[in-house]
Amino acid sequence: MKRFAWMAAAVLVCSCNGASKKSEQVTGTEERIPVVSVAGVSRHDVAHSEVYSSTVLANITNNIAPQTGSRIQKIRVEVGDFVQAGQVLAEMDRVQLDQARLKLVNDSTELVRLRGLYEAGGLSQSDYDAAELGYKVSSASYANLLENTILRAPVSGVVTARNYDRGDMYTMTQPIFTVQQITPVKLLVGISESDYSRVHRGDKVKIEVDALPSRSFQGTINRIYPTVDAASHTFNAEVVVPNGDRALRPGMFARVTVTFDVQNNVMVPDIAVLKLQGSGQRMAYVVDDEGVAHLRILTLGVHIGKEYEVLSGLEAGDRVVVKGQSSLQDGIKVKVGE
Repeated sequence: MKRFAWMAAAVLVCSCNGASKKSEQVTGTEERIPVVSVAGVSRHDVAHSEVYSSTVLANITNNIAPQTGSRIQKIRVEVGDFVQAGQVLAEMDRVQLDQARLKLVNDSTELVRLRGLYEAGGLSQSDYDAAELGYKVSSASYANLLENTILRAPVSGVVTARNYDRGDMYTMTQPIFTVQQITPVKLLVGISESDYSRVHRGDKVKIEVDALPSRSFQGTINRIYPTVDAASHTFNAEVVVPNGDRALRPGMFARVTVTFDVQNNVMVPDIAVLKLQGSGQRMAYVVDDEGVAHLRILTLGVHIGKEYEVLSGLEAGDRVVVKGQSSLQDGIKVKVGE
């Protein structure tokens, strides 16, 4: 009887020890469940754009000079002066102009006299026509000399060059003045031929210049060149910027951001995106409502800030793992922590 009691006690102890070890194994398994952090993904409007380098250009550049060589009598403006269209910039020697004016006055007087004779029947049609033609030639010659003696600004703008001084002989080698219209300014942007169909006249673009780091400007695509450069495989788009405060100046280096379209796609934190070893594929782990991690292969779009645009592989509302991915496998049970 004592021997039976001793054996029963021994079986009870073994059973307790076995249960204890089994409990320890279960506890150990629970402790091995990976703890991960997740973030929800949602849809946002994503702008597809590219940044191009360009140079600010004057909208119009006029080189001011007379048709023939002559001495410069007066200089009315200096480099940096803002001028209005029609403003006098310089005056050349007036000898030829004065002679042309006297001839015009004489021809005008003679034409009036001959008109009276013609109307009275004392002058033939051919003689009157010859006198009238002579007056028209004198008038055109005087107007041409006036334009080339008193030099005026053809557009409103800024004087960017003066190559002669008062009293110099204009030698026809370079213009006396260069006037540039800088309200507005323009830029020529070389865009890849693959984007030709995505660019349209009237599209808005963003311009930034190194000289004004705290500002950005809005421009409009005014013209799209019809040909593609065979060497660079780019085409030019002309961008016009109002530049009402004249902050942009010709020659400034600029970065032009062209937005081709805006799409509503899923955005995912970039720390959730992993690269599959041995391939260029990108992936992320998604945790379902049951706490199981699933591997998703992603097709990515643009990278904006700290997020990737996802073209395929995720849906709005998915929970992606952003921390603890290194210990995960497809289909493994995980615990979502902070």
